[in-house]
Amino acid sequence: MIDIVMLVAMGVLLGFLGPFDSDSAPPDIRYAYWTLCMLGGGLIAIAVDEGFGRRLPVVWKRVAVISMLATPLVALFVLTIQCFLFGEVLRWPVYLQLLWQVWPIMLAAMAVRALVWRRMPVRIEARTIVIPPLPDAEAAFRRRLSAKRRHARLIAVEAHDHYLKVHTDAGAELITLRFSDAMADLTQAHGWQVHRSWWVAADAVEAVRWRRGGGELRLVGDLRAPVSRTYSVQLKEAGWF
Repeated sequence: MIDIVMLVAMGVLLGFLGPFDSDSAPPDIRYAYWTLCMLGGGLIAIAVDEGFGRRLPVVWKRVAVISMLATPLVALFVLTIQCFLFGEVLRWPVYLQLLWQVWPIMLAAMAVRALVWRRMPVRIEARTIVIPPLPDAEAAFRRRLSAKRRHARLIAVEAHDHYLKVHTDAGAELITLRFSDAMADLTQAHGWQVHRSWWVAADAVEAVRWRRGGGELRLVGDLRAPVSRTYSVQLKEAGWF
């Protein structure tokens, strides 16, 4: 329906302009002629486009090629309309002349159609889906914490020499443990090692900023954690970059 409305509008416009000496015809005949030519010829071109145009992904190439392929058929259709409305005789010279008149009109019509049906840029939004941790995924690590923080929300783990600073929503706590051992305990937990001395819980990340070859995480409680290029891959896969 959009194509039909567009073609009829083009036909009415050409009927008003009266190109190719058609302005000498009576207005009703002129408008009928151009409307029929644009509607019928445009539908022929659209049929050709649906049959062959999908093989041409580049829009301007598709418009040029389809208008050229459709012109011989459209010119024959236009000559038939002229025979009925103006008493034109089906002659080869007339047909050849019509080819050069039909092609630029078909080119313009297909270009307008391409603009009408153009696809708007697709906006892709990256979102991080936080999956709840597996049952007991943090249990081994939590047993190393004091009773006060054993059941608190785990936010991040930060290495300090031979100690670890464990950040929770019940405050931070220092424990004696190697960072590699903590990473072994948190293998199944839902979080990421983002730096050689930082691990963060996935559901604690509020924002990520990347600058000067490195990144920075903003965690709940306004805690900041660095992100090194080496460990940024998991964050990119999660949609943060």
